[in-house]
Amino acid sequence: MVSDSTGETLNAMVTAALAQFDDVNVQVHSYALVRSEHALGRALDHIAIAPGLVFFTLANERLRSKLVARCDELLLDCIDILEGPVTSLRQFLGASATHKVGRQHEMNQRYLDRIEALDFTIQHDDGQSLDTLDNAQVILTGASRTSKTPTCVYLAIRGVRAANVPLVPGVPAPPALLNARGPLVVGLWVSPDRLVQVRRNRLTSMGETRNSTYIDIDAVRAEVAATKQLFERHDWPTIDVSRRSIEETAATILNLLTERAETTA
Repeated sequence: MVSDSTGETLNAMVTAALAQFDDVNVQVHSYALVRSEHALGRALDHIAIAPGLVFFTLANERLRSKLVARCDELLLDCIDILEGPVTSLRQFLGASATHKVGRQHEMNQRYLDRIEALDFTIQHDDGQSLDTLDNAQVILTGASRTSKTPTCVYLAIRGVRAANVPLVPGVPAPPALLNARGPLVVGLWVSPDRLVQVRRNRLTSMGETRNSTYIDIDAVRAEVAATKQLFERHDWPTIDVSRRSIEETAATILNLLTERAETTA
């Protein structure tokens, strides 16, 4: 994978494509920030030693031509993963592409908004800063180990001000959560069996071996039931994250935000 920027776009697309194949063992060699002939030459030297399928995103026409020509000499397939989308957009928009490197990473207002969202999320992690909880766009709540924090961080990277509030057995939910009206409150839950497994793994990684209600299956069943009753009582949308990835959970929340915006527009 050869990219003139951070390589995030290229990596995401290649990873998504590879996910369609089972039982394959692929070595991935990444070359990011390839913006000079020297950097490209270094990547090409490595490709010649360990040849394979080449995916790239290079805005510079000279570097693109050099990469394609060298791959032709090595009899290697060389695929520009942005060529199709850029061509289609050029035709649809009736505009020419700028071929500017790393433009999606420029420090524009959208970038600054993402930084602000991440800062907000860090300040409002795990029930902190409840006095400004209503400034969130999304509040995630649920029992311990239901992926609240990583999901909030992922949403923040997408520019969403996300906070999370844990629900502790025997402790009333904080009024700031129950009275929140501006943010979208989403309840996350995990099946009891899965939650016990996740919690036990967490305790093991911390060197904790004592049994407690934290991993007692009956206690966890009651805990999950209580959180779901709270979600239903307040009419909060819920997501079963038992077998969901962080990305899938975040995508569902983004859809909920879109639906909410369309409803209130």
